[in-house]
Amino acid sequence: MPYWLFKEEPGCYNYDALEREGRTVWDGVANNTALLHLRQVRPGDEVLLYHTGDEKAVVAIMRAVSEPYPDPREKDDRLVVVDVVPVRRLLRPVTLREIKADPLFAEWDLVRNSRLSVMPVPPRIWKKILALEKAGEGK
Repeated sequence: MPYWLFKEEPGCYNYDALEREGRTVWDGVANNTALLHLRQVRPGDEVLLYHTGDEKAVVAIMRAVSEPYPDPREKDDRLVVVDVVPVRRLLRPVTLREIKADPLFAEWDLVRNSRLSVMPVPPRIWKKILALEKAGEGK
C-alpha cells in the first residue's frame, strides 16, 4: 500500500476539524509535482498529516477514501482532489527538527523540497515516523 504525506497550515484546516467532520475533500493543491503525486493516491492509501507554520510536525494519520477527481470548485481540470477520513492522531507530534536530525530522512522530499504539499512516503520512512511517535511518548 502506498503511503503519502499531505501538508496543511493548521489555521486553514487541521486534524481537529477532520475528526469533527469525519470526512473532507483535500483540495487546494496547485503545484505540478504535488498534483502528480495526488493523482496517484488511491482509496485505502494512508496519509500522514503534517501541520505547517509554527507547528512543523507530523500530527496524525488519515486515509484516502476516493480516487482523485477534478476539483468541482475549479474550472481547470488538471486540478484534482481526493476525499480523506481521519484514522488517528499520533501519540505525539513528530517534529521537523527530529526528522531533519535523522540521516534516514535526508533524501526525503519533506527535507529536500519544503514547498511540496503532497509527497510519497517510502515504507521505511513511514515506519520510522511511527517509531519516533512512540519513542518520545511519556517524556
